[in-house]
Amino acid sequence: MSEPDNRRAEDEAAGPDRPGKLPITARLVLRESLTARRAAAIIAGVTVVITVAGGVLERVLDHREFHTIGKGLWFALQTVTTVGYGDVTPRLKEGRIIAAVVMLAGIGFLAVITASVTATLVESSRRQFAAGSETDVAQRLDELNDRLARIEAALQDAGPGRSSDGVS
Repeated sequence: MSEPDNRRAEDEAAGPDRPGKLPITARLVLRESLTARRAAAIIAGVTVVITVAGGVLERVLDHREFHTIGKGLWFALQTVTTVGYGDVTPRLKEGRIIAAVVMLAGIGFLAVITASVTATLVESSRRQFAAGSETDVAQRLDELNDRLARIEAALQDAGPGRSSDGVS
């Protein structure tokens, strides 16, 4: 079977639950359901790649300002962490564009990590509250069940046709 025929067969076999025409990166990312922890890990990985690539590109594109790859990586690390000491700055337009991308990646990373931690804390609190309320409801039901059992026992002791106050 040729390559196009093979892809067409995969697309037809994929069905509605499993789309066949997704890029490999999307298939790898979406293999499991996306949780806050998984999203944070993906964003962290992308941020590391952007930071390293930015540092190397700074060295390649602005080799007068960034004499070594180490200096480019140092600049990218300062930039992604939003520290920016100012000891090294790009002079060329391309270097500044790379710096802007690295800055946005750092800001996005901080926002996603903050949101992920918040989502985890909220979910934990929600689970504790739900577990507490289920326990309270179960306890109340047990109390009502015991009370109902006592009432039934009292009615049986009173006998048929007699009320509990002794009046027939």
